[in-house]
Amino acid sequence: MKIVQQNIAPNQPGSVKILLEEHDDLWLAYNIIAKGDTIVTDTTRKVAHTRRSSDIDQNDGSRLKKSSSRKDLSRLRIKLEIKITQVDYERDSSVLRVRGRSLVANELMAPGSYHTLEIERNKEFDLTKKVWDSNVIDTLHESENASAADLAVVILQQGMAQVFLVGHRTTLCAKIEASKTGTNKFYEKVFQAFTKHVDFDNGVRCAVIGSPGSIKDEFRAYVLEEAERLKMNSIGDNKSRLLTVNIGNKDSLKEMLKGDEVMGLVKNTKAAMEIKAYKEFWDLLSTDSDRVCYGAKSVEIANEMMAIQTLLIIDDLLKNKEITLRQKYMELVKSVKKAGGKAFVYSPMHVSGEQLAQFTGIAAILRFPLPNLDDT
Repeated sequence: MKIVQQNIAPNQPGSVKILLEEHDDLWLAYNIIAKGDTIVTDTTRKVAHTRRSSDIDQNDGSRLKKSSSRKDLSRLRIKLEIKITQVDYERDSSVLRVRGRSLVANELMAPGSYHTLEIERNKEFDLTKKVWDSNVIDTLHESENASAADLAVVILQQGMAQVFLVGHRTTLCAKIEASKTGTNKFYEKVFQAFTKHVDFDNGVRCAVIGSPGSIKDEFRAYVLEEAERLKMNSIGDNKSRLLTVNIGNKDSLKEMLKGDEVMGLVKNTKAAMEIKAYKEFWDLLSTDSDRVCYGAKSVEIANEMMAIQTLLIIDDLLKNKEITLRQKYMELVKSVKKAGGKAFVYSPMHVSGEQLAQFTGIAAILRFPLPNLDDT
C-alpha cells in the first residue's frame, strides 16, 4: 500500500490518497474504510447509444425508405464520489467493494443515487473521514509499511545464487544457476538481479552476502567496482550496509538467519526483530515454558491477565473468512499494544511465520510466569 498524499490528524477530519499495490492491500483497506466515509475515484459505466439508419428498398419500381434503430453499448469514464453505506470483502477472490449514495451529479447519475464500486489495485482513490481515530491512522501507516522489506540476503553456493528480500514476508526475487561459480559472467548475472531488487534508497537498510569460502568477498568487491563504474551512487554511498558472512554448509535462508553472526549484523532491521522475537519464544518454550503460551484460548486468557509482553500472530488469522474471528484477533492485537506490549504479525511466507504456523499461528511471551494457564 502506498500513501500518495495525506492530510490527517487524530480526532480531526481529513483525507488521504491511497494506491493499493498488492492483493493483501485490499484486505488492509477493508480495515480502514468504514460506513460514513466518503470515497472518490475514477470508474467506468456502460452507456447505451441509439443509432438510427435508413434503408432503401425497391418495391414495384418505387423507392421506399425504412427507418431503423439499434443500441450500441460503450464504456464512459467518470469520477464517482459516494458516501459509503456498506463495505464488503471477499477473501477467496480478494475483491473489495463499497456501496453508497453519490454526492455529486454528472451526465450519467443524479445526486443521491446508489452505486456499488469495486476498489482495484494500482488505481488511486481518495478517502475522507469526518474523524480519523488514532488507531485507524496507526493501521494506515502500518499497512503502508507491511510489504516493505528492509533486509536483503544473497546466498552464493556452488553453481547457484539466490536473492531474497525479507520484511513482513520473505520473497525469493531471483535464482541464478551456472555451471561455474566465481566467474565474472556468474557475478554479472547476480549483480543484475541484485541491482534490480535491492534499493538502499527505498527501504532496504541492510544487505547480507553469505557463502562458504571467499566467494562472498569476491562478489562484494565486484558489486562495488561495478557500482563505481556505472556511477550507481545508491550502492557506493551505502557500502557500509553491504555485509558478508560465512555460512559454511548452510544452504537455506532459514538456517542462515538462525546464526548469531548474521543476527548481530542485521539486528536493527524489522525482519531481524521478528526473527528474534520468535527465537525468544522458542528458547523459552524449552527452558522456561511457564513464560510462554500458544493457542488462541491460552493467549486470550493471558491477555485478560495483562500478562503478554510480546504477541506473535500470523496474518492468516487477521484475514480469517469469518468476520467475527477476524475482528477478535484484530482487537487482541490492539489490546496488547494498548497495555504496553509488542505485537509482531507474521506472514506465512516469512521464515519465522512458517514455524509459528505449526504452533496454531498465535503465541505469546509473558511478562511473568503463568504455570497453571493450560489448566485454566
